[in-house]
Amino acid sequence: MKSERHAKIVELIKKYDIETQEDLADRLNMEGYNVTQATVSRDIRELKLTKVSDGSGKQKYVVLDSKEGIGNDRFIRILREAYVSVDMAQNILVVKTVAGMAMAVAAAIDAMNWNEVVGCIAGDDTIMCAVRTVDDTKNLMERIRRLVSATDTR
Repeated sequence: MKSERHAKIVELIKKYDIETQEDLADRLNMEGYNVTQATVSRDIRELKLTKVSDGSGKQKYVVLDSKEGIGNDRFIRILREAYVSVDMAQNILVVKTVAGMAMAVAAAIDAMNWNEVVGCIAGDDTIMCAVRTVDDTKNLMERIRRLVSATDTR
């Protein structure tokens, strides 16, 4: 049943712009799956779904390509291990890292191919990321905070 539900979630995510866990639970319930928000939350974690900007200031869930997801695990681990803080100045994201790790974290951010990030410049412990818009910068700052504070689900 879980694998069928996961397949349906992937189908729904690709078909509709789903912004919240509640939206996803509603869609699943309409499709005949009796789920709660807590179940959907676990499914999102297990499927390693992420939110991206839809270009209009809203966010939606997306499924990462499995190859991309494997690589992203490594990059997220680098980010978690070296992260100190994140701040913004307009559409510039400033990421502070432990000494000597800024270049590795900048390379990880670039490798994750986040659409919002135009590019990164790294020093010893500080990264400046050029981000497309101020709203994208706010969303990206929150995404990074969630990534580094999330517990590893493996």
